[in-house]
Amino acid sequence: MAELHFFTGTMDSGKSTLALQTNHNHAARGRVGRIFTTRDRAGEAMLSSRLGLTHEAIEVDDTFDFWTYVVRTLTQGGRIDYLICDEAQFYTSDQIDQLAKVVDELQIDVFAFGILTDFRTALFPGSARLVELADRMNVLQVEALCWCGKRATHNARTENGVMVVEGDVIVVGDVENPDETPAEVAYEVLCRQHHRRRLTAARAKAVSLAPEPLPFG
Repeated sequence: MAELHFFTGTMDSGKSTLALQTNHNHAARGRVGRIFTTRDRAGEAMLSSRLGLTHEAIEVDDTFDFWTYVVRTLTQGGRIDYLICDEAQFYTSDQIDQLAKVVDELQIDVFAFGILTDFRTALFPGSARLVELADRMNVLQVEALCWCGKRATHNARTENGVMVVEGDVIVVGDVENPDETPAEVAYEVLCRQHHRRRLTAARAKAVSLAPEPLPFG
């Protein structure tokens, strides 16, 4: 029986890497799939991981219809055994419903990968619908770390180096090295405590807070 899988974690937890690995594993067994993504850091119609791995993908915008795409492909003689759907947090609720229909009506496996909550700690609509509908939900075991060394649980947005908790939900950016001058709009992962305090790596460094936990309880 086909299933709708949802793999989730913060940034830096290896979601896109796992998406690429999942595709490789299924393709190596002779299965035929399609890869989808949206707003990837590498640009349109491309799935990329922070390890430098990339793969061509089908770009999903708000008007894309998964059900129509799959049915049209099958009726034209194409073959689809599974779908890889990266950045699924950005999909609409209707698109997640379409993916569930593909699983149930066409018996095609769907593997969705995405962040659970935005920088305001609110659920993304696509992720919320996946939580409601997925046959299996998997929290990735590769733990991203806050600057303090604790497990990162929240995604933070910075503007000119200052953490913000208001604004548009979707603004694409990235933080590779917190020691460099912060980008105008960037993201990093924090533990809950430092997200609540709005204490990013750059701000901690500025106020001379040690990035290592203190050596006592």
